[in-house]
Amino acid sequence: MNPYILATLLFGLGLGTTITFASSHWLLAWMGLEMNTLAIIPLMAQHHHPRAVEATTKYFLTQATGAAMLLFASTTNAWMTGQWDIQQMSHPLPVTLITIALALKLGLAPIHAWLPEVLQGLDLTTGLILSTWQKLAPFALLMQIQPANSALLIVLGLTSTLVGGWGGLNQTQLRKILAYSSIGHLGWMILVLQFSPSLTLLTLFTYFIMTFSTFLVFKLSASTTLNALATSWAKAPALTSLAPLVLLSLGGLPPLTGFMPKWLILQELTKHDLAPAATLAALTALLSLYFYLRLSYAMTLTMSPNSTIGVTPWRFSSPQLTLPLAISTTATLLLLPLTPAAVALLTL
Repeated sequence: MNPYILATLLFGLGLGTTITFASSHWLLAWMGLEMNTLAIIPLMAQHHHPRAVEATTKYFLTQATGAAMLLFASTTNAWMTGQWDIQQMSHPLPVTLITIALALKLGLAPIHAWLPEVLQGLDLTTGLILSTWQKLAPFALLMQIQPANSALLIVLGLTSTLVGGWGGLNQTQLRKILAYSSIGHLGWMILVLQFSPSLTLLTLFTYFIMTFSTFLVFKLSASTTLNALATSWAKAPALTSLAPLVLLSLGGLPPLTGFMPKWLILQELTKHDLAPAATLAALTALLSLYFYLRLSYAMTLTMSPNSTIGVTPWRFSSPQLTLPLAISTTATLLLLPLTPAAVALLTL
């Protein structure tokens, strides 16, 4: 892709998200979301592969549906209350409609079916943008409206953690596994959103770091399937030995960074007398932990039948930058001791 066009599209992505962040009027927020969608579509379809075009079409249709529902709900709110202000949502009907529209845009279960299919048709770089940056604008709106319908958020959160764990169990495609991982993590964030928005932000931040590391590991070893992971030991031995730790951090295993948000969320839910919800969320985390373990097993404990055992193939130095991967991997593995500092910041 032409670098000028790429720069323009990335600028459009940033501007769309920033407009949504800064807006207090529903029409401006909607416009930011639309700019976001229109900027990422050429990035998704840049390879002209039938799967990429199909994924782009599916993404466009779901995002357009979510945006239309959001516009309809905000217009209904203005009609009922005379308010276009995002933080002045008082009527339960438009609040519920907007929550569902934003859930569709984020890919929360049970309206998640587009996310694995879309991610499967994209290359890893665009998939990384879709899994991280594209979540920011809808999340900013969700946090601003502070939905009063707590039952809806808890149902959405628990369903997403369950689907995120269950859906990834029998997958062999890494991008689909990462999509279900994304759904599961978003479920955890939504679960605690109404009780502690700052904790939701912390979870989103740690999810971004861990997902960034995982995508870069797969990109460096050029792996998109479970079988391709078995050959990665020969391409980058040091990275292959670290990758299982990154995956287990994504699964939320102590003493890695990924354990911190889960621990704090379970604590917060228990404080609000939601022990059954906390127990169910913890059990669904075991499901997702299983498929992360499966990926770790494929990377480190199996040998590819294609290469001669014990003979390392010729390795060229990778053209990709390894510094971002080094920084994000360090953060993915070693931030748990900073939990007291995080808790102190949350209580400010």
